[in-house]
Amino acid sequence: MSFKHETDRIYLENENGDVVAEVTFPVLNDEVVNINHTFVDPSLRGQGVASKLMLEVAKKLRQENKKAMISCSYAVQWFDKNKEYKDVVYMP
Repeated sequence: MSFKHETDRIYLENENGDVVAEVTFPVLNDEVVNINHTFVDPSLRGQGVASKLMLEVAKKLRQENKKAMISCSYAVQWFDKNKEYKDVVYMP
């Protein structure tokens, strides 16, 4: 599974170039992004794709020394379950 990275999103395309999974995280300022949307096509559900997207975001944030405000309900649940990545969660 080869995710594509952009400044404010990580996504996966199928063989036709259609986006079949993505997480978006618009930049709020130099240090904080907002994880606001996670999408996985029904054809990929149950395969852990959303969790893999969150892991990619968490790694990216650590690498860039940034924090994430989280408004996506899936992301909130993921970070609650994966406490080893709580260091990237923005706490105002």
